[in-house]
Amino acid sequence: MSVAAAFDAVAGSYDAARRRLVPCFDAFYGTAVEVAAPPLRAALASGRTPEVLDLGAGTGLLSLLIAAAVPGVRVTLVDGAPAMLAVAAGHLRARAVPHRTVRADLAHPLPAGRYHAVVSALAIHHLDDAGKRTLYRRAVEALVPGGVFVNAEQVAGPTPALDRRYDEVWTSRITELGSDAAELAGARERMRHDRPATVGDQCRWLGEAGLVDVDCFFKEWRFAVFGGHRPPA
Repeated sequence: MSVAAAFDAVAGSYDAARRRLVPCFDAFYGTAVEVAAPPLRAALASGRTPEVLDLGAGTGLLSLLIAAAVPGVRVTLVDGAPAMLAVAAGHLRARAVPHRTVRADLAHPLPAGRYHAVVSALAIHHLDDAGKRTLYRRAVEALVPGGVFVNAEQVAGPTPALDRRYDEVWTSRITELGSDAAELAGARERMRHDRPATVGDQCRWLGEAGLVDVDCFFKEWRFAVFGGHRPPA
């Protein structure tokens, strides 16, 4: 089963499980929104429409949170799973958020346009390391000067022992939060497609791609938020 098919199969129930399967949900997504918001607000203040590109957007969860924090944004959502995009479009229409959806794999060229923020949540880890580095370069090229890239991501531990510990903690936490055996099995089946990289490697790749002020803004075991800015003109 492809990555897109695996996520299409759970499109209707995906959001309901997020707070269990991402135990640090509020801090994780909240930090991503905080990092993305300043250039969007600056665009609004200058009379422009803030443009957001959401890579591997899924059901649109991150885009919805950004739109709630910065009313007036326009969102372009990219995902390879049509059922997930359909759910996202329904959520955005219900909240009157201007948007367009693009069905595409993250290995494909990005939609034309220049964006004040390029964001992603729990998607880029499906690419191999070469694919991640290529996507990061494309994301930087898609940003306006001063724009921000934010990746809220599942990451690998810097050593095999720490990676095992990440998994032990995650399994314990989601069980405490109510995930049953079936939900855990489903999550692990989708995780067969995962190719996570460490925070350190990915921050280095972002710097090599041309971003400045690169940092990891939040990290709790396997969940991290990192990114940086395209230099001003």
